[in-house]
Amino acid sequence: MQQKKKELPTVKPKLHPRNKNRERYNFKELKACCPELVSFVKLNLYNDESIDFANPEAVKVLNKAILKYHYGIESWDIPEGYLCPPIPGRADYIHYMADLLCRSNYGKIPVGEKVKCMDVGVGANCIYPIIGVNEYGWLFIGSDIDPISIANANKIISVNDTLKGNVECRIQNNPKDFFYNVISKDEIIDFTICNPPFHPTIKEAQTGTLRKLSNLNKQEIIEPVRNFGGQFNELCYKGGEERFVGNMIRESKKFSKNCFWYTTLVAKQSHLKGFYDLLNHLEATEVETIPMGQGNKTSRIVAWSFLTKDEQKIWKNSRWQEKQ
Repeated sequence: MQQKKKELPTVKPKLHPRNKNRERYNFKELKACCPELVSFVKLNLYNDESIDFANPEAVKVLNKAILKYHYGIESWDIPEGYLCPPIPGRADYIHYMADLLCRSNYGKIPVGEKVKCMDVGVGANCIYPIIGVNEYGWLFIGSDIDPISIANANKIISVNDTLKGNVECRIQNNPKDFFYNVISKDEIIDFTICNPPFHPTIKEAQTGTLRKLSNLNKQEIIEPVRNFGGQFNELCYKGGEERFVGNMIRESKKFSKNCFWYTTLVAKQSHLKGFYDLLNHLEATEVETIPMGQGNKTSRIVAWSFLTKDEQKIWKNSRWQEKQ
């Protein structure tokens, strides 16, 4: 039975103002640029076009359409069972990084090849480099411990002209490391990004998935089918987000002069105090927390730097300023 149509906002106000996904999905345009999506689009209970967000294949094809429509990506796919990220939130992270660089660069966003980002855990989907290259022209290093993820990301890069020469994927052979074995001691990175594995165990990951799917379907779901997929290393880390981010912070200190801003997503607010205490102990010179919100979900980006004010000034003047 069709329900009374809800009055929905024309934009998602919690998303970043520059986010191309801020308006409601334009399924007419998305279907036109990706005919594969047509079979997944149905009218919902409110007589609006939508997809079944509990269906992993539907979510993947919607991503294909969004990437083609908004970011000019002609060919994109991921292996079965690998993480298929929701694009609006990933785009927000990139735009907030542009704002962070803007505040560090006399109020102007540095664009083009003068900026290099490292994506710690690029995944098979290569989403962050896709958005960063197409929105700001930045260069990217994408690292991952999974050879299949690296191979698939390289395949995406090889078949999309905008990504060729702008994204380099590197395997991390030691799963305990973040920067060692990936960047050299004299390599310069303007900022890093990371979407850390959130759960300490696969059981906890499945519990969270069941809760999300039950909410999507308005009924209890007992089979843990992940609508956005995800391999163990994409979802889980011994000690969860708290230990993963803590270990990354400690290792970043060893590369304190290689990078202007280290950043990561942090899902649990209760973890923040421990991260702040650790950064203070390691003598970080600046720490910022940037709130993010998509729908009912809240998250935040934690950013830190070990550069002194003088080192920051030299950095931005030598790398980010327009050459006369």
